[in-house]
Amino acid sequence: MHLFCTNYDIESIEIDNDNFPKHLSRLRLRGNKISTEGCRGLAKLLQRGDSTLTQLHLQNNKIDDDGVEILVNALQNNTSLEDLLLKGNNEISIEGMKACLRLVNDISGIKATLQSNHTLKFLDVKEEYGLLTPVVKIQLQIYDSLEINHDYEDDLEVVGKEKVIQTQLHSGKRAKLADLLGVTRSLYSDINSLHLPEVLALVGLHHGQEELYVALKSSIAGVISTVNRKECIRQRRAYLVAELAELDAELAAINESERDVVGVESGESRSSKRRRK
Repeated sequence: MHLFCTNYDIESIEIDNDNFPKHLSRLRLRGNKISTEGCRGLAKLLQRGDSTLTQLHLQNNKIDDDGVEILVNALQNNTSLEDLLLKGNNEISIEGMKACLRLVNDISGIKATLQSNHTLKFLDVKEEYGLLTPVVKIQLQIYDSLEINHDYEDDLEVVGKEKVIQTQLHSGKRAKLADLLGVTRSLYSDINSLHLPEVLALVGLHHGQEELYVALKSSIAGVISTVNRKECIRQRRAYLVAELAELDAELAAINESERDVVGVESGESRSSKRRRK
């Protein structure tokens, strides 16, 4: 089902989940006056567990950064919407664009990247051409993340892992994203040191030896702690194995002693019976 309401001066959308069309796939509301309040209604539609909406066009409305944030939050767990247009909403600033970038690839941590939206295939926020301004840079990074969504669309889990490999584990790409989103924390501070060898193997496999060297320099403290941790585990295991052997020997001695006591008691009982006869 499609619903097109273009240039009708619509300011808000009231979503009645009981009476709203259940199989709406395309909603086009270009050229209206939808603002933050209107986005709240649309958020209800996007957050429905049975949402079938694949296309939402909101060009040339009155949406600002607060409205974008509402839509972004609603799309965190949405797995139906593939096409979102926000061009022509002049009140959307660089902060609103950053929110859109975080939606499709949150670089603040590996878990955040894995939990990003992997369903959207098309997301246009602002039109700006020419030099690589911050707006253009963010829009290009959004396009890069959407391309990963498109290439691996059959499996959302695979999409998330691919984003980690292509962006988190590539120092150059991660640096660009981190700079745009104001992320200062090191990636390797989030990784359990016991998993670092596997992570470094992925870096070498997908990005080459030069990138592996960069990753190794960034994680050398963790690698050393991994080596030390392994040795500690080996030593602790050897100690526990030896202690277990001692406990087994002590337990065996106790069992043998109990058998001797039972044997003596049985012998005494038989002797008493013979004397009574």
